[in-house]
Formats: sequence, C-alpha cells, structure tokens
Amino acid sequence: MKRRFVSSHYYRELYQRLQSLIQGTKNVEEYFKEMELAIIRANIEEDIDATMAIFMNGVNHDIAHIRGLYHYMELEVMMHMFMKVEK
Repeated sequence: MKRRFVSSHYYRELYQRLQSLIQGTKNVEEYFKEMELAIIRANIEEDIDATMAIFMNGVNHDIAHIRGLYHYMELEVMMHMFMKVEK
C-alpha cells in the first residue's frame, strides 16, 4: 500500500530534511525528539554511529564543544550529557 501511494521523492525529501536538521532555538531534548521522529517517518534503518553523527552535527556549537571530551557508545547517553551541558 505504501509503495503505491507514497512516492519515492517523499522519502528523499524526508532524508534531506533529516540531514539538514539543526537545534536552533530548541533545547536538546526537543531537537532529539524531532530527529527521532524524522528518522521514523523516513523509515531509515542506519547504524548508531551514523545517527550519532547526525545528532552531533545539528547540536548548537556552544554545546557541541564537549563532544571531543567524551567517548559515547549510546545516543541516549550523549543526549543526556548534552542536556546537562545546556543547563
């Protein structure tokens, strides 16, 4: 059903929107939820490293400077650390 009514350019547009997603004025948690929603809508199944890279590239620069200080194995741990830095 999905193949018949949802065109392929819709998924390409969603993927491009995900790649260009930035935090802006949102807090880290809102940005994370928006990113997760975009991944679900685009039906993307990528490895955790690619998802973490997308997340880190969109976070504001004043928060992202700590990413080099820690090694993250899970996306949720990284998100919580960014939330602490934001506060």
